[in-house]
Amino acid sequence: MNPQITHDDGTGFVSSKEKNWKVWWNLLRPHTLTAAFVPVFIGTALALYETAIDWPLFLAMLVASILIQAATNMINEYYDFKKGLDNENSVGIGGAIVRHGVRPETVIRLAFAFFGVATLLGVYICLNTSWWLALIGTACMAAGYFYTGGPYPIAYTPFGEIVAGFFMGFVIILIAFYIQTGTVTSTSMLLSIPISILVGAILLANNIRDIDGDRENGRKTVAILVGRQHAITLLAIMFLVSYALIVLFIALGYASLWALLVFLSVRKPLAAVKGFKANKSNIGMMPAMVATAQTNTIFGFLLGIGLIIGYFI
Repeated sequence: MNPQITHDDGTGFVSSKEKNWKVWWNLLRPHTLTAAFVPVFIGTALALYETAIDWPLFLAMLVASILIQAATNMINEYYDFKKGLDNENSVGIGGAIVRHGVRPETVIRLAFAFFGVATLLGVYICLNTSWWLALIGTACMAAGYFYTGGPYPIAYTPFGEIVAGFFMGFVIILIAFYIQTGTVTSTSMLLSIPISILVGAILLANNIRDIDGDRENGRKTVAILVGRQHAITLLAIMFLVSYALIVLFIALGYASLWALLVFLSVRKPLAAVKGFKANKSNIGMMPAMVATAQTNTIFGFLLGIGLIIGYFI
């Protein structure tokens, strides 16, 4: 334990020479929050082709999505600690519990508080659109909780990548599109597929890094079932399919040539695959993990920019 850090003083907050805000900021795992921004951005960019943008609805959707992602990260940290998967040397975690002495109960309560604020934003969205979205939003939060929570965590199964990609890619893009337009189109559904795949790729990369520890703890992730080398090959295929789909959608008229901007991000997936092939230690694989997350972020941002430019030109 870092000697500069003291344990929770009973209020749930950390007392130390290190600024408290940094502990809580790291708990959010900020590098993952772009996975919540990108789908909302793309769904809203697609809505430009149908209607004028309602900016308060956009902001409500964006903040709610980020809160759900952050809460999911906290729930992940809470349950991984409870199940003995995390320690102070674990990589890729916020470390509030195992490194900084924050009480586990504080972390899970904060997660539910985030869910609560997201629910209030969801009420605002439903009041201005449709109450059917309340059911879908609840399903998104349930997926976030049961990914590592409950008696049968999704993260322990081969379905983690599919669930994450579906809810944090496909569903969020369509909700962001729907709240602006009041409908869902074939274009919005098709263009959500590459992002869904890349969100799933983030989880696959995480499972490749954690394959040894996950196997010891009884998980049955895709990476464990197919083996490390095949999992890396699968990751490469997911990257390839995401870029190929953009070319296909342009050819079919679902997107303009400006969508080709996504290819400016191609160095990131190449670095990710190369990094996983060259390293087997958790620390050594971290750059590959970062490159995978950056692929989703940069690809998604460039796709959204391409959609916006295509609308105005």
